[in-house]
Amino acid sequence: MQKMTVQDIDIKGKKVIIRLDFNVPLDESFHITDERRITSALPTIRYALSNGASKVILMSHLGRPKGTGFEKDFSLLPVANRLQELLKEKVLFLNDCVGPAVREAIAKSSERVVLLENLRFHKEEEKNDPAFAKELASLADVYINDAFGTAHRAHASTAGITAYLPSVAGFLIEKELLYLGNAINNPKRPLVIILGGAKVSDKIELIKNLIPKANSIIIGGGMAYTFLKAQGINVGNSKLEKDKVDMARDLMEQAKKAGVEFALTSDFVITQDFTSDDCKISDVIPDGWQSLDIGPRTIKRYEEILSKAKTVVWNGPLGVFERDAYAKGTRAIADYLASLKDVTVIIGGGDSAAAVAKFGLEDKMTHISTGGGASLEFLEGKELPGIAALNDKK
Repeated sequence: MQKMTVQDIDIKGKKVIIRLDFNVPLDESFHITDERRITSALPTIRYALSNGASKVILMSHLGRPKGTGFEKDFSLLPVANRLQELLKEKVLFLNDCVGPAVREAIAKSSERVVLLENLRFHKEEEKNDPAFAKELASLADVYINDAFGTAHRAHASTAGITAYLPSVAGFLIEKELLYLGNAINNPKRPLVIILGGAKVSDKIELIKNLIPKANSIIIGGGMAYTFLKAQGINVGNSKLEKDKVDMARDLMEQAKKAGVEFALTSDFVITQDFTSDDCKISDVIPDGWQSLDIGPRTIKRYEEILSKAKTVVWNGPLGVFERDAYAKGTRAIADYLASLKDVTVIIGGGDSAAAVAKFGLEDKMTHISTGGGASLEFLEGKELPGIAALNDKK
């Protein structure tokens, strides 16, 4: 961790503005259905309060509003209400994030904690507009970024603001970089990578970056069928990226040359109708059929590989886990990982995290990343703008 953290800077008596990732799912009644991103932010907020910050100003986005003003469906008001309960402290919620009224409300408020309205109600946020970034910076004396989920975006609240304030990382970003960084660059070996999800194209750079680092790579999910096709195996109507078959063949050849075990699905849960739960286990995928999950023999083989691991990084489910008929493979591997002793298990955010949450196994994993796209880009070896912009340690 070469960037300064909140512990490297004096915040006593200062106003701090913290970029958090409160992009939580809401149901039709605006109730939060998964509050992990809120609870993950609490350590940094509480640290700022207990270390004498005169005001703790919180900002985030939620969803994908048009950027033309207030939209009720994307208001952070439900987050403010839940945050107040969790902190056991009054939270002042403002109906905007910039402007004279916002500055005046913060100056006059007796509350120590302030939550600004959705940053993306202003199109200037995603455009990294300097004037908008300067407006946000004018609210505080110190900037803390603890929104790992948006660290791969160069937005006004993640990158632009750092031009105007001392800028440091919060505890969540520090934790994410520690776990993800060590898993890839300094792992206890063997290092086993599990990759799933729909598309090979989403994971090409990731696989390229991991082949020199991994001992074994396990492939599942929709992306597996492009690799199987590259081996000359019939995949029926299964998910297939025809234009990536040659690339898949090249990646397997690279893994072979590097001495990296590359494990693919060998039996399947197949169906003739994607919308149906009527399915069967098969060693082949006939024409007119498609595979939506890994079969029991594949599960057993993957577990044998994982039994030797000391570090596991999992990014992407192994089947259509949202439906019980096709969740058995993902569930079995999640259960197996939860049972391992003295093994570092890191879940790379996104659908992998959603799967682990669905199965109630969150507490059994070493670390679950709060960043889907950010964790993916970090594992690909890319620089994350929101982290690169922070002050370096002296």
